[in-house]
Amino acid sequence: MSKAHRGAGIRDQHNNARGTCPVCNRTEIKVMYEHEIDGNKVKVCKQCHAKTQNAK
Repeated sequence: MSKAHRGAGIRDQHNNARGTCPVCNRTEIKVMYEHEIDGNKVKVCKQCHAKTQNAK
């Protein structure tokens, strides 16, 4: 059975939601979680999002 629906939610985003995380500076990683840094909303990677959620 095919899995054609996988990744359909990020296909419409720029570069398939890949870029550089502003927190850890990793390149070509999926940045799709919104986080507020210094009053600005930025998108961060999964690992940085988890760290900020546990810190609260």
